[in-house]
Amino acid sequence: MQDFQPQLYVLIQAIVALVLGGALGWEREAAGKWAGLRTHMLVCLAAMLFVRLGLMLIAQSANSVSPAAIRADPVHIIAAVATGISFLGAGTIFRDRGGKSRGLTTAAGLLLTAPIGIAVAMNRYVIAVGVTLICLFVLHSLRRVETSAIGTKMKMPPNEE
Repeated sequence: MQDFQPQLYVLIQAIVALVLGGALGWEREAAGKWAGLRTHMLVCLAAMLFVRLGLMLIAQSANSVSPAAIRADPVHIIAAVATGISFLGAGTIFRDRGGKSRGLTTAAGLLLTAPIGIAVAMNRYVIAVGVTLICLFVLHSLRRVETSAIGTKMKMPPNEE
């Protein structure tokens, strides 16, 4: 019979990943962006689960297969997650009729949400929470700076040469 304690621990990690991803998604949702609360929550959860299940598979294989037969590289798991999330993020980037790109910040947010989930899977909670807070600062506070800078540009008289 399997020990359920490690599995329950993964479920607790899943809740942490959902909360941290949800914090970033909430900010994006409040800003009216395409990828919001649910998307960020699911990206963070998926990244955490890919890493955690990969590590569990490596440990399980080590118990049932000779160590010489196992070639496990957890870095490949992270690379696969990064590739998948990059593909998802690329779907959020569009160019409007005026030629201006839209969705770059949302794509970057999705990309950052994945390693937060990975940090949770690796029991690096200080990093996961700290990066989430830093990202919220960048998304929320710096939007005001950008808005002020754009407003200042619009109020300046045209360049007369």
